[in-house]
Amino acid sequence: MAATLAASTLFTALPANTLADEPCNSPYMAKIVGQEDFVYVWTLGVEGVGDGQDKLVTIDVNPKSKNYGKVINTLSVGGRNEAHHSGLTDDRRYLWAGGLDTNKLFIFDVHTDPAKPTLHKVITDFVAKSGGVVGPHTTYALPGRMIITGLSNNQDHGGRTALVEYTNEGDYVATYWVPTDENLQGAVKSGKYADGYNYDIRALPRRNVMVTSSFTGWSNYMMDFGKMLQDKEAMKRFGNTVVIWDLHTRKPKKILDVPGAPLEIRCAWRSENNWCMTTTALTSKIWIIYEDENGEWQAKDVGDIGDPSKVPLPVDISITANDQGLWVDTFMDGSTRYYDLSDPMNPKLTYQKKIGKQVNMISQSWDGKRAYYTSSLLANWDKKGDDNEQYFKAYDWNGKELVEKFSIDFMKEKLGRAHQMRFGAYSLYASNRRTQEKQPTVAAK
Repeated sequence: MAATLAASTLFTALPANTLADEPCNSPYMAKIVGQEDFVYVWTLGVEGVGDGQDKLVTIDVNPKSKNYGKVINTLSVGGRNEAHHSGLTDDRRYLWAGGLDTNKLFIFDVHTDPAKPTLHKVITDFVAKSGGVVGPHTTYALPGRMIITGLSNNQDHGGRTALVEYTNEGDYVATYWVPTDENLQGAVKSGKYADGYNYDIRALPRRNVMVTSSFTGWSNYMMDFGKMLQDKEAMKRFGNTVVIWDLHTRKPKKILDVPGAPLEIRCAWRSENNWCMTTTALTSKIWIIYEDENGEWQAKDVGDIGDPSKVPLPVDISITANDQGLWVDTFMDGSTRYYDLSDPMNPKLTYQKKIGKQVNMISQSWDGKRAYYTSSLLANWDKKGDDNEQYFKAYDWNGKELVEKFSIDFMKEKLGRAHQMRFGAYSLYASNRRTQEKQPTVAAK
């Protein structure tokens, strides 16, 4: 824990604009100070499409490169694992990516040659080591550690689950079960729920806090979306909580009611802003998780996303680095929305654009000038037929509108379902930097 305490002191002292690059990542991570060179897309394999395997797809996104807008490398990992989220270690040398169905963790070396990642290690005993956690989701960097949110358990495949901690080298450290009514573990239950569900995690080192959200278990996320919507019992199996944890001790402190399946957690960057944002998938609400004047953490519904009665299904969100804006993607209508956060208690919708027939993830650059989008939610939840667009799209953002720069059709290129993105850059690894002109284009296989 000494490393955690030291890093917390360090990052509390630094100004906000030195903490990281793309603002959805951990504040403990090394940063990209300028133009990102690559976007790594963790991609779900599709039977009959290319090799049918999950893969890490590397896209050149530097406008000065001769390969700009092209896929320059693909790395298949064998089989289909329900590829979902990925996260970089604090030194950004390795990218951890999980499979929700097979419970494998794939660790990619992205520093030796950032243009051509290699598979460094595969963890296959996640369930056994963790004591029954299923569905590794968020892989989040702490000092020398990766902390992983599980979505389920191997007993009933429901939403009861835990956080699992590893070293950067891939050695298991500990499991921290999310508190429930049956075992609050010393946490204060502030409302109606203590469901033990889990989904995403973010840290606020300056407040010694981790924040986790909740979703649903394996039996739901591996079910056909249309079938699940018609299953009354399945629709009861969604989380309704956000949990506040002690960052240093990993102990749960308070359980907040946030009904409607809160998904992504994004926390403010500026030192005076002690709050995080989340959105609820089933009720289409924006919630703020904030520290009040008494130092107590609270949750408040601060706005609607579209018409909640139509369930636009908010998915990924991203707070700008200056805490002044919030991007919200809605899967069902394929749109992205920008909210003014000048008053975080009263977000104001100022811009909306349809990205595709479906949209899931957004990643924006730290300077806020570029935004990237991908399409896949879950293999069984993506739309069917012509509505099943699978893409990567790059945009410039001038503060008023998104201007498309290029698009890659992942089905046409036989890559699969484009899910989650992380950035890479030569500037992070000066000792083994290569010029982009020396990197050949690698055809997708």
